[in-house]
Amino acid sequence: MAAPRSTFETRGFSFHRGLRGRAMLAACLVAFAAGLGGCSSMGEMWDKFKTKDDSFVDEPADKLYNEGLYMMNKENDPKAASKKFEEVDRQHPYSDLARKSLLMSAYAYYSAGDYDNCIGAATRYVTLHPGSPDAAYAQYLIASSQYDQIPDVSRDQGRTERAIAALEEVIRKYPTSEYATNAKKKLEGARDQLAAKEMAIGRYYMDKRDFTAAINRYKTVVTRYQTTRHVEEALARLTEAYMSIGIVGEAQTAAAILGHNFPDSRWYQDAYNLVKSGGLEPKENKGSWISQAFKKMGLG
Repeated sequence: MAAPRSTFETRGFSFHRGLRGRAMLAACLVAFAAGLGGCSSMGEMWDKFKTKDDSFVDEPADKLYNEGLYMMNKENDPKAASKKFEEVDRQHPYSDLARKSLLMSAYAYYSAGDYDNCIGAATRYVTLHPGSPDAAYAQYLIASSQYDQIPDVSRDQGRTERAIAALEEVIRKYPTSEYATNAKKKLEGARDQLAAKEMAIGRYYMDKRDFTAAINRYKTVVTRYQTTRHVEEALARLTEAYMSIGIVGEAQTAAAILGHNFPDSRWYQDAYNLVKSGGLEPKENKGSWISQAFKKMGLG
C-alpha cells in the first residue's frame, strides 16, 4: 500500500501548479493583446474590448415597410420588396407593422412567382393571426399559389389535388368573403383539369380496346366531375364503350341522359347515331348507375 504524501510534498505540488497557472495566464494575455492589433496601451486595449459593434443597427419599422411598398408600387420589384417586408418582421417581430409586413411579403412573393415562399409566409400568417380580417386573403394566397402551379394534363396531377384542397379550405372557412367567390371559380378550373386527365386515360384505354378500364375512367368523370365541360364527352364515350361490349341497356341510358341534359351537344348526336346503328333508341334505365348519379346531382 502506497504511503500518503507528506504535508511538504502536497504544498510543493500546489506551489508548482500555481506557477504553471500564472505562466499560462500571462501567455494568454500576451496573445490577447496581439490579437487586438498591437494596442499602444492597456487603456486603449480596454476601450476596444468594451466598444459595442454598431455595424448592424435596426432600422425603424415604418421606414422598412414604406421602402417595401415603394419597391412594389414604384420600382415594380416584388422580390426586393419581399426582403424589406421580411426585415420588418425580423427586426420588429412584435410590432403591428410586423403583422402587415408578413402578409405583404406573401403577396410580394406571389407577385414574383415565388409560390413556395408565398405559401410559407401566408401559412405563417394564418397560423399566427387566425382571427385577423386579412386571414381570408392569406388563405386565398395559399390556394392561388397552388392553383397557378397546376401542371399540364399529361403530367401527374398531385398539385391539382392540393390546389382543390386549398381552394375548398377558403370556401369552408370564409364562405361570405369575396375570396370564396373567386375560389369557387378557380375550383371549377381545377376540377376540370382532373376530369381532363381522366378523359385522356379513358381514350388511351379505348384505343387499346380495353373497354372496361375506359368505362371506369369515364365513370369517374360522370360521378365526380358532372359540372365540368368533359361530362358530355364522357357520356358519349360510355355509350360507345357499352355498345362495344354488348351492354346495350347502359349504352341507351348514357345516350338518353346526354340528350336530356345536353340536347344541342355534338356529342349527343354521335351517341344517338351510335345507338340507332344498333337498331335501338336512347332510353333511360332508372336503375342504372348513370341515372342514379345524375339524379343525385339533380340533373337527371
